[in-house]
Amino acid sequence: MYQGGSLKVLKLECSFQNNAWGKLGSESMVVRLVKSADDSFNIDENEHYTELWMGTHPTCPSVCYYNGERKESLEHWLRLNPSAFGSEMDQHSDGQLPFLMKVLSIRNTLAIQIHPDRVSAQKLHQERPDIYKDPNHKPEMAIALTPFKAMCGFRPIKEVAKFTKIKPFRRLIGSNNAMKLSKVSQTDDHVLHNQAMKDCFTALMNQDKHMVQNQIGILLKTIQDKELSGQNVQYYIPDIINKINTEYPGDVGIFAIYFLNIVDLQPGEAIFIDANIPHAYIYGDCLECMACSHNVIRAGLTFKYRDVNTFCNTVNYTGRSAEDMKLQSNQIQLEIGISETKFQPHVPDFAVSVIKILSGNKTVHLTAIDSASICLVYTGEGQAFSSSLTEPIKLKTGIVFFIAACHTVSVDVQSNDMTIFRACYNTSETFSKVASAF
Repeated sequence: MYQGGSLKVLKLECSFQNNAWGKLGSESMVVRLVKSADDSFNIDENEHYTELWMGTHPTCPSVCYYNGERKESLEHWLRLNPSAFGSEMDQHSDGQLPFLMKVLSIRNTLAIQIHPDRVSAQKLHQERPDIYKDPNHKPEMAIALTPFKAMCGFRPIKEVAKFTKIKPFRRLIGSNNAMKLSKVSQTDDHVLHNQAMKDCFTALMNQDKHMVQNQIGILLKTIQDKELSGQNVQYYIPDIINKINTEYPGDVGIFAIYFLNIVDLQPGEAIFIDANIPHAYIYGDCLECMACSHNVIRAGLTFKYRDVNTFCNTVNYTGRSAEDMKLQSNQIQLEIGISETKFQPHVPDFAVSVIKILSGNKTVHLTAIDSASICLVYTGEGQAFSSSLTEPIKLKTGIVFFIAACHTVSVDVQSNDMTIFRACYNTSETFSKVASAF
């Protein structure tokens, strides 16, 4: 088999998944990208298209093209060409990239979950390898492609204390716990805050199933009665309550909405989910980048295995505002009409740059960095040139390509605009600047 040793840029064929929680048919950003990249693909409007995977993860590994022919998995190519990783990723010479990029199209709310840190991940994997399939951690970042809604992080304790006035919620966490929470919320003792939050949340998540179903019924009836009488019911967050109850009827996770922030992202905004931060994606399309791991601890809003005790004993109960959960970006104006927005979390596993060209007939140089990277053409058309290519790669919406470490790619833009997402390893050296314009 040709090993592609002289190649530094590879067009990738990426796999997608179908799950019941995803958007249907052409409503899904995932299938719109797939269809754009492959004109022969036929969209089934009754099918759920949920995730487009870009990387070496064994669940949906990317496949390389060179000289216009489908060849081998990216993982296999990287094993044969370990220098493509860059010096920062030498430890990954087995062919596995440390990061994975995805596009998600979410219709139904995903599970309330956390990802363990490295130490906890190793322990969980050792104890339950059937559930926790690897010893790695899984920090992740989501950049909104369309208006995006998620639950993320515990609310400030004073916000949670206000919700204890909702009788069904108060009954499920226990009156004594509710009173304690309200009392300590008036102090500045964060240790007491976290303990009170833990007591209330643990009581809720371990509540009797029939009790939960009964209180959900009372909550829904309360909302309905107040709506009929013309009262303002937004305090109860009825739109999300009704959505989640339709998707997971009678699930205790419905009441988690009074503990967790509701974060609304506009396209181009992002959240970073660190270890032990509770979250659940509610609706929308996003580009997700994460460390490669299967490790997820779930507690609610799921038909999969729930590890409630581990969740409640591991989760970070520190309260923060919804705005604080957003990841701040750094935008650089390369020249008029060309910008680069960098999303850099504090972990080394990954970072993402968004390169936007707002006028045609431009050339953008994806500069050489000491890291392998994966690029997704989100909008636009053009061609990618490289000294290692015998012919340019034709670019259009949905095309994905790989760039080896320390190699530059020039993109000639042939449309009115173009947006490229570029994921790579995250260090100050490798990510100082991933694009330039002459």
